[in-house]
Amino acid sequence: MTTRGEEIAAAARACVGTPFRLQGRVPGVGLDCVGLVVWVGRSLGLIDHDETGYGLTGSGARLETGLARAGLVQVSAEEFAVGDVLLFDMGRGLLHVAVRSEHGIIHAHRGLGRVVEHRLDGEWLAALAAAWRFPAGKRGRAD
Repeated sequence: MTTRGEEIAAAARACVGTPFRLQGRVPGVGLDCVGLVVWVGRSLGLIDHDETGYGLTGSGARLETGLARAGLVQVSAEEFAVGDVLLFDMGRGLLHVAVRSEHGIIHAHRGLGRVVEHRLDGEWLAALAAAWRFPAGKRGRAD
């Protein structure tokens, strides 16, 4: 039996290989890190909120406000689980989000130019700033 977290990770994993595109929201065409989270949440009927108009750098408060508006709930960074959204502070005003998987994290990696999955260790663990969980209830599937 697949857990909810594994279902979320599987949806994110289906996007691996999608090119990085700032404000992208379409798997196979282009996604950024926020777009991956939005697409996963919408495809599973967990969220219906989206915010655009952001740049590569910006306010952490704005990103966290957007996660909260989408209905995600902040959890302890020490208690994150598969399917949670992890927020990273990469320094120099650069924030990043990824979906926690059974093997590490899945995210739209600007430097590699695509959505990737890799281990959560080293610099990624050091940059971990917060963890967020998708809401428990379904909101209806987005088309």
